[in-house]
Amino acid sequence: MTTAAHPRFAEALHALGLDDVQPRVRRFPDATRTAAEAAAAIGCELSQICKSLIFAADGEPVLVLMDGASRVDVELVRRELGAEQVTRAAADVVVRETTGYAIGGVPPFGHLTRTRVLADRSLLAHDEVWAAAGTPHTVFPMAPEALVAHAAATLVDVRERTL
Repeated sequence: MTTAAHPRFAEALHALGLDDVQPRVRRFPDATRTAAEAAAAIGCELSQICKSLIFAADGEPVLVLMDGASRVDVELVRRELGAEQVTRAAADVVVRETTGYAIGGVPPFGHLTRTRVLADRSLLAHDEVWAAAGTPHTVFPMAPEALVAHAAATLVDVRERTL
């Protein structure tokens, strides 16, 4: 494995004073687009993966950070934001325009546009979580509290409850 975050994400790390994260970025030969693929490649629990998911709340993009073992409850996101309607961002084009990254490689921060960010509390269950480093082949580890802070995220409970 070599270290190679997306250049924009590497710049974001530097701008945030997180140069110590850059050497910890892992690159895999196979894509880690899904949380399950990333967990298998890293050798961690599925819930230690931080998914970066783009939704549209009344047409405005919103980033939701969720643990890899859970699903986002769109109704809870809608209530949290006080929005009329929340939907999953329909196309890679919307995700790329909003974040500057392709689906499967969206990091929790370092985006092209300033986007509202919600982070589900479930991420705090671990000492370390892994998130995309700007490409479907790269990931980086970080303490969840630090990740939430650097993403300027609001901590919320938007995880789908299973019966």
